[in-house]
Amino acid sequence: MASLKPKNLHVPGSVETAKLYHESYQGSPAEEYIAARGLGDVAAKFGLGYVHSAPPGHERYTGHLVLPYMRPAGGDNGVATLRFRCIKDECVRAPDGRFWFEHDQKEQHQGHGKYQSLPGDPPRLFNTAALLVESPHIVLVEGEADAMAWDVAGVPAAGMPGTGTWRDYWHPAFYGYQSVFLIAEDEAGEACMDALASEMPNGKPIRLPDIDSNTLLLTEGPQALRERIGL
Repeated sequence: MASLKPKNLHVPGSVETAKLYHESYQGSPAEEYIAARGLGDVAAKFGLGYVHSAPPGHERYTGHLVLPYMRPAGGDNGVATLRFRCIKDECVRAPDGRFWFEHDQKEQHQGHGKYQSLPGDPPRLFNTAALLVESPHIVLVEGEADAMAWDVAGVPAAGMPGTGTWRDYWHPAFYGYQSVFLIAEDEAGEACMDALASEMPNGKPIRLPDIDSNTLLLTEGPQALRERIGL
């Protein structure tokens, strides 16, 4: 069955809340984490934030990195919704104090997922501003950090919030491109992107060698990302 477009396109108060969290970003654990992931140069562009003092109802997100889903069509500061990523020390740092990804190991999120959406919020595309960039190609990835990694590399990219979150009403946004590079990092992602490619005449699935885009940026640099799609 085709996915129906949700009616709630904007979460009330998201602009004000995003501003509040963005004001807490500088000097925060979120800033340190994003810088270590090689994404510090684009943090301001994406309006990243940190939950230092949570307003009522957001207490569960205290200590999380904030990922605003910004909407250029909604004005200079349009924000459709927020997503939250756990960056608590006990989850993201090894015993030696370094981040787990610096040891090429997965983070230790026990009993909870890395990401949380607002209750009842439908899946949305991250970085829709990329759709406004004049370009014959665009990258589609899973995850916000990977979309930001491609932005560091100078390649327009939008992100799904995870495997299996694609919505049919997103298809028209990608019709006009010569190439839509569908980036997968594992078998589940490859199956997802292959399914999308079967419905996208311009879709080109690309499997990274069991590494995500952000890690490839860290280990081999921006040009390695560009080379993966032939740029």
